[in-house]
Amino acid sequence: MLFYRPSLLTLAILGLTACSSSSDKDFQELAKQSLEQQVNWHSEQTAAVDVVQLTDLIHIPALNAVIQQAMKNNPSLQQRLMALKMLYAQRTATNSDRIPELSANFGGNKEESSDTAYNTDLTVSWELDLWNKIGNSTRAADKDIASNIATLQSTKDTLAANIMRGWLQISLQKQLLDIEVKRLVVLESNESMILEKYRSGLGDLEDLDTAKADSAYSRSTLAEYNETLAQNQRSLTLLLGLLGDEQRFNVSAEFPQVLTPLVSLPKQDLSRRPDLQSALFDIEAEEFRTKAAYKARLPSLSLEIALSDVANSPSAALLTSPLWSVLGQLSAPLFDGGYLRSKAEIAELTTESAYWNYQDTLLTAVNEVENALGQEKSLTLQQKHLQDARDSAARSLSSYQGKYRQGLVDISDLITVQTGSFDVETKLVQAKYNRLVNRIDLGLALGLGVSL
Repeated sequence: MLFYRPSLLTLAILGLTACSSSSDKDFQELAKQSLEQQVNWHSEQTAAVDVVQLTDLIHIPALNAVIQQAMKNNPSLQQRLMALKMLYAQRTATNSDRIPELSANFGGNKEESSDTAYNTDLTVSWELDLWNKIGNSTRAADKDIASNIATLQSTKDTLAANIMRGWLQISLQKQLLDIEVKRLVVLESNESMILEKYRSGLGDLEDLDTAKADSAYSRSTLAEYNETLAQNQRSLTLLLGLLGDEQRFNVSAEFPQVLTPLVSLPKQDLSRRPDLQSALFDIEAEEFRTKAAYKARLPSLSLEIALSDVANSPSAALLTSPLWSVLGQLSAPLFDGGYLRSKAEIAELTTESAYWNYQDTLLTAVNEVENALGQEKSLTLQQKHLQDARDSAARSLSSYQGKYRQGLVDISDLITVQTGSFDVETKLVQAKYNRLVNRIDLGLALGLGVSL
């Protein structure tokens, strides 16, 4: 029997070792292959020159200063930064299991009819990481940190993009207000002319009512634009982490004159996207946790070295003539009702879930790029046609004004042409805004970010 017991232990260790391997699927490699296929498939859609920052797509120095301010004051971004700092602390706690632990104890004991006895213990304990289980847990913590760094970058990029959109939205509203003010001036002028003619008996009451209705509608639109502008300014202030009375930005009522050519955007490489980087790091982290979960079923070896001393006085008990002892312990889980195996299987399923989350993020990224590229083509054509329409409307308005002064057309015809001219101008401004915002969306989809 003395020779049979070691044989059982040996068989148990060998059996646990055989069960310590995880799935044959390399989800990290599968994820990278999926990314390479998407990158190669889309690489010809954009010709690339140089990598640019997201803020370079719409270069406004005042806007860049506002974005820098938001990086310091935005509460959501600061919360994400605090979460990252906590992960660093958790990683230190995980890695501390690999380092020997030193503890000291000093105490005294007094019993009846005896002198006080003082004892001192100094103990060093250490679990040897035979199978690199603790190392795998530490590597998983490192990947968690890398994932959160990517998430933090994504939060910064999204914040910068939202500020850029908000800035452009304010500029749009100011331009729409300016167009509507011009429209109202013309409508009020028309109303005055019709009123004079009506009083002179030359005009119709229907024309006067129509002119008043147009003016009233324009005033209603102006009130709507003013409130929308105020809301956009408050929203931008919120993104900057400021109070309402701390607004320190002055948005121009003009869009940037130079729109970055599409050819200067970087070659499409979705691996630059922070959300994809974060999802890939999540897979790697779960793979390390899976390895650690399987290795938890293997034997563990711990050592303990202790120095102890007992004396009748505190000074004499301070390890002046200590006794030392060494304890080594080998333990292995032989039967636990399937608990450790279930933990390992859960870890493996979690890894596969992280892989599918990566696939979902990748498909979303590809769809965002395709939509942004499609919108770029459509908005380019819209802007060109609307510019042609504006030029034609301006010529038509000039012609009708001349004919009206000559008495060849009615005031209603002139008002119709005027209204059409202002409508085209409004749509052109909206198209320019949409194209600029779509450039921001395209930049984010391509993985462009900020380094502020």
